[in-house]
Amino acid sequence: MEDVPIIWVIAGLGFVLGMAFGATAQRTNFCTMGAISDMVFMGDWNRFRSWMLAIAVAVTGSQLMHMSELVDLNSSIYLTTNFGWAGAILGGLLFGFGMTMTGGCGNKTLVRLGAGNLKSLVVAMVLGLFAYMTVRGLIGLARVELESAANMDLEAAGLEAQGMPDILAALIGIAPETARMIVFAFVVLGLLAFCFKSAEFRESKRDIVGGVILGALVPAAWYVTGVVGFDDFEPTPLASFTFVNPVGESLQYLMTFSGATINFGIAVVGGVIFGAFIAAKASGEFRLEAFNDADDMVRHIIGAAIMGVGGILSLGCTIGQGLTGMSTLAVGSLIALVSIIAGGVYGMKYLEEGSFGGALKAMFGGE
Repeated sequence: MEDVPIIWVIAGLGFVLGMAFGATAQRTNFCTMGAISDMVFMGDWNRFRSWMLAIAVAVTGSQLMHMSELVDLNSSIYLTTNFGWAGAILGGLLFGFGMTMTGGCGNKTLVRLGAGNLKSLVVAMVLGLFAYMTVRGLIGLARVELESAANMDLEAAGLEAQGMPDILAALIGIAPETARMIVFAFVVLGLLAFCFKSAEFRESKRDIVGGVILGALVPAAWYVTGVVGFDDFEPTPLASFTFVNPVGESLQYLMTFSGATINFGIAVVGGVIFGAFIAAKASGEFRLEAFNDADDMVRHIIGAAIMGVGGILSLGCTIGQGLTGMSTLAVGSLIALVSIIAGGVYGMKYLEEGSFGGALKAMFGGE
């Protein structure tokens, strides 16, 4: 085992965690876009509560690991002092809108692909292409200009991270450890109260199980990359579940395999697809599905492109920011999450009304 490169150990564990994530999402029908759709069109909050429960579980596990010094969440991309508020807002709105055009976020795209949805193959390829273009390609220059113009340096204000506890401690002058406990308790207890005040949700075992398992997988991933992957000579970037940039990296990996290096995110992408495939086959839900018509294909392609750009600008998707990022208690993650939900609601109204202006009127109660 000592002769196995640490990156392959991390990739193997990432694949296993990805399988668990994909299988659970497929069997419980966990879908963040679906949660927003249910909420907007049917007044059904169960899947949204499942998402919030997942956040509560992810925050609990991740913060306990951080406070015990098992992992240092400040080393993650979410807590950097380079505060990209504009990217979080713009990217979040774009991602939220885009996922309504494709019928699902990055994670749901991979889950559907594993279950035989060929539309998701096209969506994943376009999403990955535009994500990579936004990181290192044609759109990358515009992204860098936006970040240079809008990002705030929190270190200049005396902050060590953009975490909610750090900001609270600075604002009211209390110890950072005390601030962390306050924010931790407020977020977790608030989310749990929101989830379980609903009798309908308390009776929905599927939604509860889905939220608990998927939420628990986030700190498990932190452990894999932060503890198992800790190596002074071959350091592994601290990471957990996210599905925009890794899809782009996966495409590059497949195209340049002989000269490329696998990482945790790439392995997770493969694991999610395979886990969803196994779960779909086992339950008899696997079936091939294609586009209904040309308009359907165009809508999915446009939505995937928007998701790819938005997901990079916001540093994550409904899982990357809305679950993993939130587990760090980062302010940027909260802004991105709210923006994604707002973009998703607007996208739903756009599909319903058929125009951007009509969607705005419907969203804000106009006739």
